[in-house]
Amino acid sequence: MRDYLHHILAGRPWWMNPLMLFCAFMTFVYLPWDIFWKPVAVDQEVWFGIQFEGWAAKLTAPFHWFVYGAGYYGFRRMRSWMWPWAAVYTAQIALGMLVWNWITTGGLLGWFVGIIGATPFAGLTFLLWNARSHFQREERSLRERYGEWALVTGASAGIGEAFARALARDGVSVVLTARRRERLETLAAALEKDFQVATRIVVADLGEPGGVEAVIEQVRDLSISILVANAGAGYAGRFEKLEPERLRRMVELNCTAPMLLTRALLPGMCEQFCGAVILSGSVAGRQPLPFHGVYSATKAFDLFLGESLWAEMQGTGVDVVVLEPGRTETEFQAAAGEIPHAGESAEKVVANALQALGRQPSVVSGWGNWLLANLGPRLGPRPFALHAARDVVLRQTPQDMR
Repeated sequence: MRDYLHHILAGRPWWMNPLMLFCAFMTFVYLPWDIFWKPVAVDQEVWFGIQFEGWAAKLTAPFHWFVYGAGYYGFRRMRSWMWPWAAVYTAQIALGMLVWNWITTGGLLGWFVGIIGATPFAGLTFLLWNARSHFQREERSLRERYGEWALVTGASAGIGEAFARALARDGVSVVLTARRRERLETLAAALEKDFQVATRIVVADLGEPGGVEAVIEQVRDLSISILVANAGAGYAGRFEKLEPERLRRMVELNCTAPMLLTRALLPGMCEQFCGAVILSGSVAGRQPLPFHGVYSATKAFDLFLGESLWAEMQGTGVDVVVLEPGRTETEFQAAAGEIPHAGESAEKVVANALQALGRQPSVVSGWGNWLLANLGPRLGPRPFALHAARDVVLRQTPQDMR
């Protein structure tokens, strides 16, 4: 518990932690009660010193809920958009305290009481306004944080290619591994030309016996400080229609390969007290997916492995994060045999992963995906979530595989 509290409360000035905890209380305790259970007749809300009552208060309460929810998230993750908006919000509270007391009490006494009530919030406004450097602190480059070399699996296209470009842009030399040599050579030439980094190509099939060992052997002379275990595959369709050999390869590629690569490279990172492991999971790992059952099971494996390692690696200098994208504009859909559907760009998914690295154990890319991954499985009955997931995946599955 002590380590958990340290993780929650670290990373910001001490005086921000009470603000974060207050926002959490308002978001998860008080405002849900205020909106859904508090009688309309006694409901009151104050904005800019103006008091609303009854249904007017009830209808404006969700705006307070949004503000405090954003405040909790902003303090928790120290998001850059908190400046100047946190200071603006506390400033309007200070103004409201001044105006409300002046209106309700009147005269010099009203001004005096208003000034007393507004002073603490004016102080918070001053602190938050001068905290810009905390919210918009300049991050060190990935090379400065972790080291010279990264290994990216599945680098020939999609999310893997986007990871390779993002790492090279930050000055990291990259080992590119996948099955398609021509694509790797084209990407390597582009990275060397555009970002002046070194590259190395390792052609390997991580879904076949010996594939992982071949990659490890090819990088023994390098100090790999960043592992992006991104290679993966899906296979959509009714379970009894799926080819057993292809299922075996998918489990090897999605589960065994990232596990063994991480096991091989972690000791060196721990010895240097510096490193990063990024495992590509999926929102599919958050709940069983009919017609994608084996794939969702493999991604649950990746999620559990990565989050476990995140906790194990505390204090070792090694950061671990599991990336959980939803629908993404890559070759995955075609390779998995799905009906094409829109999704996030690979670049956006990668940006979310790198932003979360060193901050949290896993990250779902996109708020819509976060809601789908959390609300249904957590709040609804499990059979309902399974049937809802079945309907979604069924629409993406070709007729002959249903």
